[in-house]
Amino acid sequence: MPTPHINASKGDFAATVLMPGDPYRSQMIAENFLKEARLVNDVRGVKGYTGFYKGVKLSVMSSGMGMPSMGIYSYELYNFFDVENIIRVGSAGSYRTEVRLRDIIIAQGACTDSAYVKQFGLPGDFSPIADFKILRRAVAAAEKLSLPYHVGNVLSSDRFYGDSGSLPEWEQPAALWSKMGVLAVEMEAAALYMNAARAGKGALAVCTVSDSLVTGEATTAEERQNSFTDMIRLALETAVSL
Repeated sequence: MPTPHINASKGDFAATVLMPGDPYRSQMIAENFLKEARLVNDVRGVKGYTGFYKGVKLSVMSSGMGMPSMGIYSYELYNFFDVENIIRVGSAGSYRTEVRLRDIIIAQGACTDSAYVKQFGLPGDFSPIADFKILRRAVAAAEKLSLPYHVGNVLSSDRFYGDSGSLPEWEQPAALWSKMGVLAVEMEAAALYMNAARAGKGALAVCTVSDSLVTGEATTAEERQNSFTDMIRLALETAVSL
């Protein structure tokens, strides 16, 4: 059953998969949170593991960076490996003062500047949204764990580095999206939500704020790889409730 990007067999993946962008974060989750974790994919260094959390079979696999990469891996998991739910666990840059460093964002919707949606040939705009059942259970888990969280829109951008440095502050992308209530920017959720919609499957993106486009604060690459454990616990508790 291997695909060009996943060297696994049917049954190797659980019905619910956690997807960090970073393959080392995938390994960290498997080694520190899953029991009896075994490696089920390592094509191109994209590490995928399956094990158990609180007795429930779960998988974790990296998505890589950006919508094209998330698009490939989520498509193959949904359509070839019988995966029903994918929960993205990643990082995001805050667009608003009240969304602080290390807060958790539960992405109800994902705006985008990408052309990813054009492949579907729709006669209008499509609004990529999370699966409500998964979102509702994530909120319940955040409340139970007493975690600082925000629910709302994020921006899934195709660009990490933009050519907008010469624009005045009020014309910067952060200011323009913020005035529409968008909480933060990341790079994968919209493609995940579109693939889930097309496949009739479930998806949710949960992100930790790694930096602020408002204050300039930022976490280190090592922190992003090895910490953010509140987000991981939240995603795991959500997954076992599905």
